[in-house]
Amino acid sequence: MPDSGVVGDLSASPAPDPVRAAARQTPDRPALIAGDTVLTWSELDERVESAARHLAVGSVPGDRIAIVLGNTLGFAIAYFGTLRAGRVAVPLNPAYADDELAFALADSGAVRVVVANAGRDFVRLSDVERVREESLERGGPPLATPGPATDDLAVLLYTSGTSGRPKGAMLTHRALSANNEQLSRIEPPVIGADDVVLLAIPFFHAYGLNTGLGAVAQHGACGVLAERFDPAETLALIAEHQVTAVIGVPSMYAAWSLMPDVDLSSVRTAVCGAAPLDPAVAARFTLATGKGILIGYGLTEAAPVLTTTAVSDRAKVGSIGRPLPGISLLLRSADGAVLWRDGVTTPAEDDELELDLASEGTDPGEIVVRGANLFSGYWPGGEDGPSSDGWWGTGDIAYADAGGDLVLVDRIGELILINGFNVYPAEIERVLDAHPGVLEAAVIAVPDERTGQAPYAYVVPALDPAPTPAELHAYLGTQLARFKLPAGIELVSELPHSAIGKVRKGALR
Repeated sequence: MPDSGVVGDLSASPAPDPVRAAARQTPDRPALIAGDTVLTWSELDERVESAARHLAVGSVPGDRIAIVLGNTLGFAIAYFGTLRAGRVAVPLNPAYADDELAFALADSGAVRVVVANAGRDFVRLSDVERVREESLERGGPPLATPGPATDDLAVLLYTSGTSGRPKGAMLTHRALSANNEQLSRIEPPVIGADDVVLLAIPFFHAYGLNTGLGAVAQHGACGVLAERFDPAETLALIAEHQVTAVIGVPSMYAAWSLMPDVDLSSVRTAVCGAAPLDPAVAARFTLATGKGILIGYGLTEAAPVLTTTAVSDRAKVGSIGRPLPGISLLLRSADGAVLWRDGVTTPAEDDELELDLASEGTDPGEIVVRGANLFSGYWPGGEDGPSSDGWWGTGDIAYADAGGDLVLVDRIGELILINGFNVYPAEIERVLDAHPGVLEAAVIAVPDERTGQAPYAYVVPALDPAPTPAELHAYLGTQLARFKLPAGIELVSELPHSAIGKVRKGALR
């Protein structure tokens, strides 16, 4: 795929602009609520237009604009403004350590970074132009027409890679819109125009960005912003604004289930994604609230949802359901054999495989998918994206049970899922290995009741006296976000190795 962000063929169909569409259809309905501030769709549209004009000055279509903000009105305005201007949004975690943030800014080639009015100091990180969120209201000359096309790059979302450095997943306007369109075809609807949606999942994550904020715009619904998740505070928001839909992760439902006298009577739909939900937590939540939970599965590279129990058995918590309408999915063995297939297929492809849903299920295989919601590969050249016929291997292992529903098993690689955020051990090992007191390090995943999984590090010291675990933990904290820090660091005399010198992590587990 050609590099990056240059806006493509202007004769292509124009990219959707859900904010403008909602402003035209229901201008006076509330769009976003943040604290005491309520913006209608027409008001949000005006602010997005001002932001688009301001961000377009001094940049060209396809330029990357980083956004380092929490779940604020400023983020929403900057994000939708960037897309409307035909620039590429690069949402970044405000909790990134300086090294991580500097890498993402340099790797994306961002020309600007939108930061909080009273945010962190970027002077030492990069010479990228800083734009305070308050300045987005200044506007600028009218935007040049035509705007972005559907196949133009819209967003770079950084996800951890096996090399130890995050990789930018390239998502087009088409991919973002397609995933919300696929979700909208579910009956009964998961989210509709009349819903009030709690938006507590961070917007720098694909789940919070597109399934949360993007879906609210797509449907012209109303979003209630929460900058951080606090069980009591979010329950108060739900009660105050009569929230009808929750986009959540396992830790949220676990925390709510332990609250006394939890009241979610206004909630019609509760969705859980980004990480596996413990069936015991789901049962405890249902007992406490009387509400069931819809389970979803996806990846950043799929914008992000691929399957959900909303299209199969909505009460089957241990399953990840079936593919969304418009997504083809198969399970492939290590030798390339197709074990199972579901989703949208051509008649010829249907004839190639007969599914016996009365069987005991399939052997585990890699989830391989095809759909308009898939990314275009990794920045900048489109590496490791879908094949020429549109199929892409997720690296996740699942099997289909006797009822035809998918059950997630494991990850082919070393991915650690921490509250749905991707962390690879190589990223932590790279930092540990750079410490002068470390000879060798290995990181594995261990179960964690609060976050699902957590990193655990084994370190062979290079000095005597050896650095203490507390010293190493503090060192990691200077270069990694807090959620990536190991739950424990254990000093060992040696690590188990294979005959070719590779660390045998199976022995560590």
